[in-house]
Amino acid sequence: MTNKANRTTEQSSLYHHLEKMSTDELLKSINEQDQTVPLAIKKVLPKIKKVVNEAFKQMKNGGRLFYLGAGTSGRLGIVDASECPPTFGVPHGLVVGIIAGGDNAIRKAVEFAEDDLEQGWNDLLNYKITPNDFVIGIAASGSTPYVLGALQKANKNGNKTACIVCNKNSAIAAEAQFPIEVVVGPEFVTGSTRMKAGTAQKLVLNMISTSLMIKLGKVKGNKMVDMQLSNNKLIDRGIKMIMDELKINETKAKQLLKQHGNVRNAIDNG
Repeated sequence: MTNKANRTTEQSSLYHHLEKMSTDELLKSINEQDQTVPLAIKKVLPKIKKVVNEAFKQMKNGGRLFYLGAGTSGRLGIVDASECPPTFGVPHGLVVGIIAGGDNAIRKAVEFAEDDLEQGWNDLLNYKITPNDFVIGIAASGSTPYVLGALQKANKNGNKTACIVCNKNSAIAAEAQFPIEVVVGPEFVTGSTRMKAGTAQKLVLNMISTSLMIKLGKVKGNKMVDMQLSNNKLIDRGIKMIMDELKINETKAKQLLKQHGNVRNAIDNG
C-alpha cells in the first residue's frame, strides 16, 4: 500500500512561491493544471465502464446506488445523488450520497468523522442496505477509514463495491471490487485535493450516474424526458423538448404538457 509520503495527492506543487504570483499567473497556472484532469480520466475509462455495467446489473434488479465519502469527496457524492431525482425523475432513494459526520458535515467540517472505521457501515445500515445495492467509496487519498471500513463490511455483506481514488495502490482500491484510480498528480496548492482530485471525482461521478440513468431508460433521444417540472425554467425546457420532438408550436406543446403532466407522456401521446 502507498504510504502518505508517496501519495501523489500529497506531493509538493509543481509551482513555487504562489503568494508572489500575479492574479493572471495564478489563474493561468490553475487552468493549466485543470486541463490535465480529463486526460487522467481518459486512461481509466475501461475501469469506469466496469463500474457502470456492474451497477446497472444491480439497479436493474432493484438495487440502489450508494456514494460514501468524507469532506469534499462526500459532498461531491451528495451533489451527484441529489441531482438524479429532478434531472431524471427517479425516486430520491435510488441514488444516495452519504458523508462522514452526517448532514452537518455538508456545510461544515466535522472533526475526526472520517477517522471512524465503523461509522461508514453503520450509516449504510440506516438505509437497510441489502446485497442488491452497489456501494462506491469516494476518497482522494484512498485511505479514509470511514470509507475503507464501509467497503470491508459491504464486501462481507455480499454487496458489489467500487471506489474513486486519486492515488495508486491504496488500501481502498485494494478493498474495492471495481476500483477507479484517477491519478491527477500534485495539486496546485500542495495537498489541496478539493482542486484537481475533486474535479476528477466530480467528472467521474457525472459519467457514472448519467450513463446509468440513460441505460435505465430515463433519457429519450438526448432529452431528459422524465425530469421533474419543479420551476418555470424547467417547464419552459419541457415545452421546448415537446416542440422539438413533435414538430409542433408552443401553444400545442403547452397543452400537451398540461394534459399529460410530464414530457415523456406528452411526447408518447402527442
